[in-house]
Amino acid sequence: KKRRVTQIEKNGYPDFIYINAAKIFQGIHTEESKHRNLVRYGDNSESPMMAFKDEHSRRVSYELAFNALKYQDLLEEMLLNSKAYPCYSIPDELTSLLVVMLYDLQDRKFRKRKIFAEEELVAEVQEIEHYLYRYICKELFFVYTASALPVCFWVNTLKISLEDVIRDLETKGFTKVESVSDFDHYTYAVDQHCHDVLAFPSSLREELLNLDLFADCKLLLQ
Repeated sequence: KKRRVTQIEKNGYPDFIYINAAKIFQGIHTEESKHRNLVRYGDNSESPMMAFKDEHSRRVSYELAFNALKYQDLLEEMLLNSKAYPCYSIPDELTSLLVVMLYDLQDRKFRKRKIFAEEELVAEVQEIEHYLYRYICKELFFVYTASALPVCFWVNTLKISLEDVIRDLETKGFTKVESVSDFDHYTYAVDQHCHDVLAFPSSLREELLNLDLFADCKLLLQ
């Protein structure tokens, strides 16, 4: 009998989380991306971060920034191919915010963001959010964005080793490739920054969650 992993529905974050994540991303994004001559991040080094309300808000801000960093090339490619970038009404200093919010938007499968009670709204976040929603209403952009980013799983080393996971996947017909840009259906890649994270084509998400390897929590959905 097949078992399924219960997924937590994502509702987005308060505005200040996006501002802080964008500020973090601005400081860590790579200048060596393949779109470096086309995507400009400006200089907002003088703009302060907003105060973290607690340790949880600090953690999710950094997590959001580093996830955007992990897929920087793909996110930039989405913006360029969809013609959502460049946008002359959005200054270069807000490009980091645009990238961070695009990552979060696709991560929650384009669902509307939950409005938090007594949340302090930030004009720049509202502007970028409305801008992205105008573009994802275009079918081509929606289909391209929904399929471009991979789905990632952590190897639960308390239950299984990376080598055993790879062996299990290969018996099921999966082939290892060097990077997500080499994906071709039943393929996977080891994350370049975290060697206990595996990435798969997003089209395989539901199929993967039906495998015992994932239902047994030997791999954990990121």
